[in-house]
Amino acid sequence: MKLSLLLSTLSTTRVLTGVRSKGWSVKRKEFHCFQTPGKLRGDCVNDEPAGGRDVPERAVEENGDAADAVGHEEGRLEVGEGQSTEEKRFPKKKVALLLAYSGRGYYGMQRHVGSSFKTIEDELVTALVKAGCIPESHVTDMKKMAFQRCARTDKGVSAAGQVVSLKLWLIDDIIAKINTHLPAQIRVLGLRQVTGSFSAKFNCDARSYSYLLPTVAFSPKEQDPDDTGFRLGRETIQRVNRLFSLYEGTHSFHNFTSQKGARDASARRFVMAMACGEPFVRRGAEFAIVTVKGQSFMMHQIRKMIGLVIAVARGYALDSVLERSWGEEKVDVPKAPGLGLVLEQVHFEKYNLRYGADGLHQPLDWTREGDEIAAFKEEHIYSSIIRTEREERSMQGWMATLPMHNFEAAGTGVQEGGDAGQDDSEEASGSD
Repeated sequence: MKLSLLLSTLSTTRVLTGVRSKGWSVKRKEFHCFQTPGKLRGDCVNDEPAGGRDVPERAVEENGDAADAVGHEEGRLEVGEGQSTEEKRFPKKKVALLLAYSGRGYYGMQRHVGSSFKTIEDELVTALVKAGCIPESHVTDMKKMAFQRCARTDKGVSAAGQVVSLKLWLIDDIIAKINTHLPAQIRVLGLRQVTGSFSAKFNCDARSYSYLLPTVAFSPKEQDPDDTGFRLGRETIQRVNRLFSLYEGTHSFHNFTSQKGARDASARRFVMAMACGEPFVRRGAEFAIVTVKGQSFMMHQIRKMIGLVIAVARGYALDSVLERSWGEEKVDVPKAPGLGLVLEQVHFEKYNLRYGADGLHQPLDWTREGDEIAAFKEEHIYSSIIRTEREERSMQGWMATLPMHNFEAAGTGVQEGGDAGQDDSEEASGSD
């Protein structure tokens, strides 16, 4: 008991010495704020020394989640030592933002500071600064706002349910103000406060993608690829879906990306479901949507999965090539165009199970944004894909390269990633 009292007295003495050296006045009640190492007590929220507030902003940042308990009535902090006037704002909060965008005209999602190639994150960061959500210093160092994305998307690839996590100032009408500074083809559709340790990348359990393509891609190779009157038969749909179902489960997808060997553990991926939906007609041509859900996907994996099924459906390769592709040997796998690929949804089941119903945090569920997501997809994503496909014939042009592939050749070693007629300068469409 005496030892405990002595330690408490010494701790209080050290705090008093530090406080007086800063020129702050001292009140008896305020001592309790410093009794617990590494924490700021919530019962000290409105206690202020005569000369100003006693918690500089850097203390809020360093204490992570504990900073949420230090909520000042006015919501503002005085400028402390080492702070600029630009950072005289509300304490930053960790949030998850729901993004939707059309990837046309952009070199993928991920930002590369100093690069001349425009990305989705370039637009987002610029909008966050202009809206007053982050200071300009974060533009050149995104680590300062703890920025993470659920998935990187390739050049030209779109998203209806991308999620990023970051720290920002929760200003009034925040979503509307951010969107004011974004082009129409990029939108923030939702925001949720999350735990201080949350990461959009590492807390994501699974990712769902869709791929919109003209159904003539599944026609026999004798079929004219420019025939807009082509309609997919029931038997062909069933066959295509049987082929897609072979991907389900855990396999080594070393042949579906670059620089991976058959025995590379990171090439093993779990695919939960993959199927082609019912065809529909737009602008006089028939289209269909392939959906796939998996824990994570490697660079170009989904596009190669679809590309190989198209090659089999058109008669350039045997059905057996799929199972052979995740064996030891190296298989020549064609990569379908990036135009039709869309990140549909990211899943946070484990996070929601732990925090979604604890009464303190919001579950990462975007049901109430469903109508906005559907409207954005229809106006900016699917319409853009179909229009571009009809004008530029990207799928037809790619189909003409299929005879250049040798699906019977076998080899060993690491994939080189050199697809005929394809641009390999794109960023990863998956989480890695």
